[in-house]
Amino acid sequence: MDFIHTLGNIVKKARKRLGLTQFKAAEICSIDSRTILNIENYRGNPKMTVLFPLVRGLQIDSQEIFYPGMEIKNPSVSQLRFLIEDCTEQEAAALIPVVQSVLGAVRSNAAAEIK
Repeated sequence: MDFIHTLGNIVKKARKRLGLTQFKAAEICSIDSRTILNIENYRGNPKMTVLFPLVRGLQIDSQEIFYPGMEIKNPSVSQLRFLIEDCTEQEAAALIPVVQSVLGAVRSNAAAEIK
């Protein structure tokens, strides 16, 4: 398998999903914009010091990179995990009642639709 192509495709997909330019993605990840360009054009084989902030900054599920054949079963759950991991303790505590309320409403509507 060609890991350079896999990584390039995943980075481009994640960047576009977030609505970022290559320059803005590089800024968020604290890396050079040419690095993003090279990775997306299959000319980059980044070291861990680049890969780690790239995965975190673009909210890439590491399974996509290391197990590219595996289907990500819950992409929305993965995205929620990244959002939560980026929260402070205070922010997370404030979100708990909101999430509980929204889940209750969604589950109630789903149960009503089944009936």
